[in-house]
Amino acid sequence: MSESGIIQNTFFPARRKPETSSPAKEKLKEEAMLVERVCAGDKDAFDEFYKKLAPMVHGIVLARVPRDAVDDIVQDVFITAYQKLDTLRDKNAVSPWIAKIARNRSVEFYRRNRPTEELSENLSAGAGSKNEAQEVLDAIRTMPNAYRETLVLRLVEGMTGPEIAEKTGLKHESVRVNLHRGIKILRGKLGIRRRIRK
Repeated sequence: MSESGIIQNTFFPARRKPETSSPAKEKLKEEAMLVERVCAGDKDAFDEFYKKLAPMVHGIVLARVPRDAVDDIVQDVFITAYQKLDTLRDKNAVSPWIAKIARNRSVEFYRRNRPTEELSENLSAGAGSKNEAQEVLDAIRTMPNAYRETLVLRLVEGMTGPEIAEKTGLKHESVRVNLHRGIKILRGKLGIRRRIRK
């Protein structure tokens, strides 16, 4: 390359080609348009907004609070989001924003309430046993937050790793590691050994 070519490339680098949009970016644009519609007063748009984000919010809350409080907190999260949606600076960041609201509302639940469990007057020896799903959920709730949230979103809400990353704002690699380590810890807590292939 000639000296003038080196100077040209050093001080006037070639312009980068515009990035082609990925499916994840298209989804974000779609969510931003949905937020714009909600802010403009479109009630159908808020229904779509709710349906799109409710599984994530439900999973985040379920990972943190008792089952009987989940629905009320989820409803509170969406009421708060609806009231403050027009204050959102980056409309493309709506999923991580609402995930943060869900986490905050779950923390507030414990500040306001001390969880209690009612005992039935008709307790029998067999009535104390829990079903498998409740046992798994209880085991997950004893784990650190990062594992707890990703496991509930994956196992209860049926979200994939990339969906969890996209919706919660976590890095895909972090979600993958949290799921892998979380499953390993969960198996240990439940006494499940990995089958050895022969």
